[in-house]
Amino acid sequence: MLERDELKLYNRQIILPELGLIGQEKLKAASVLMIGAGGLGCPVLQYLVTAGVGHIGIVDDDVIDMSNLHRQILYTITDVGKPKAETAKQKLEWLNPFVELIAYQERLNADNAEKLIKEYHIIIDGSDNFTTRYLVNDICVALNKPLVFGSIFKFEGQVSVFNYQGGPNYRDLFPEPPPNDEVPNCDDAGVIGVLPGIIGTYMANEAIKIICGIGETLSGKLFGMNALDNSMSVYQITKQKQVVSTPPLVDKTVAKDHDISIETLNNWLAESPDDICLIDVRETYEFDDYNIGGINIPLYELQESADMIPLDKKLIFICQTGQRSKIALQWTDPYLKNEKYSLKNGIKF
Repeated sequence: MLERDELKLYNRQIILPELGLIGQEKLKAASVLMIGAGGLGCPVLQYLVTAGVGHIGIVDDDVIDMSNLHRQILYTITDVGKPKAETAKQKLEWLNPFVELIAYQERLNADNAEKLIKEYHIIIDGSDNFTTRYLVNDICVALNKPLVFGSIFKFEGQVSVFNYQGGPNYRDLFPEPPPNDEVPNCDDAGVIGVLPGIIGTYMANEAIKIICGIGETLSGKLFGMNALDNSMSVYQITKQKQVVSTPPLVDKTVAKDHDISIETLNNWLAESPDDICLIDVRETYEFDDYNIGGINIPLYELQESADMIPLDKKLIFICQTGQRSKIALQWTDPYLKNEKYSLKNGIKF
């Protein structure tokens, strides 16, 4: 699989007995989606590209600002005003011509997340907002994708691996997003420039270990460090009791047989609205932003909220894309004997 020049390029990795030629070939065959090409994304991308990860996608809708440059060292002052994803792709191609890079100059959201994430083996989240973090986590759980997570704030950083080999996911650590008025923001509080380089390097290291199957990952652990006093800590993450004990996988046969279109749903509602219960399994903030009615029970709260679901009505699970509603359909099948359906392709704004 490896060309002669690649063998030279990766020589110092290949001679590691833990990695070797087999590990290098695994890196070339792997695909990674990097969400965010900012402070964390820059070092992650640089190290994965130079390590020889064969296929890398970059998702970011932002443009480069002067205030980014002290920590986003992939860019220079001449790049100010340029799109991050495309600019990162161009610069990374200079580092390693053997890596296939795809730039997605768009914001990851409920409409495109599943489509993008399903194309890659490993997802790395370097986003800076809770809406994206929870969305990425939930799609990774639904599609059974390992997720490498990192976050930074002022002088402190965190790294973990979620949804890997049956391990915990982000919601096991933080079940719900904090209130908007309690969300910390680097734009307001600041961040030391070297911190994302440190944390991003840890994130790249976790991705390489997952791809090559070497070492011990941070699955089930939260690594934290403070750059101001050099303190470090590792916290154990306990997997919370959920509807199922393994990463949620959709039974496509069941889901397909119980998919309905929005036209069918509208006809049913017109004919007998009192016989139908809509259950929106998106997060509360998504439901508050836009909904088509019904009751809101987030996916991971279905089991504990079973008493909210009427037992004498036809149940229609709905979400943004139709993915979480399929999971809800499968999860509730053992203990809810109602006639149940999932809204195909989800609701549209």
